[in-house]
Amino acid sequence: MSRVGKLPIAVPAGVTVTTGAAEFKVKGPKGELTQKLATGVRIVQETGSVAVVRENEERQSRSNHGLTRALLANMVTGVTKGYERRLTILGVGFKGEIKGKSLTLALGYSHPVEFPFPAGITIEVDKATTLVVKGADRQLVGETAAKLRGLRPPDSYKGKGIRNEGEHIKLKAGKTAKK
Repeated sequence: MSRVGKLPIAVPAGVTVTTGAAEFKVKGPKGELTQKLATGVRIVQETGSVAVVRENEERQSRSNHGLTRALLANMVTGVTKGYERRLTILGVGFKGEIKGKSLTLALGYSHPVEFPFPAGITIEVDKATTLVVKGADRQLVGETAAKLRGLRPPDSYKGKGIRNEGEHIKLKAGKTAKK
């Protein structure tokens, strides 16, 4: 039995979990999320909680058991609290600002970089050098943060670029270290 899959998920007040034959939906104060239901598992609702149950002991069903439970737990957390990722912009003249429904970044290129907000994601700029990506869908928040980081990854010599908050970049010594 999957250690992760057998744990029930507490459903707070104001959150509804709807299951169908091929997908399940979680609706709460921060939005509504939909996910396809994997083969070999089903969702059982109880009062105040939801559990994921395997239908058989096949290898694929055992794999999908813990995965489905984790996805459902992330969806419940997302529609109640939401998720956020913080990114830091380092570099002289590097900054970001919000213009309408897009983020404009000055990253040392000859042109400003425009990044439109994906649906369901909000981006805030603190002090022009800290980006906060927020949303209900954990996967979409992480993917958006990775795309933003990919616009100007941290340089290995000076450390300039966009990095995750708390990320440490090991800097290379450069040419003068050989002497």
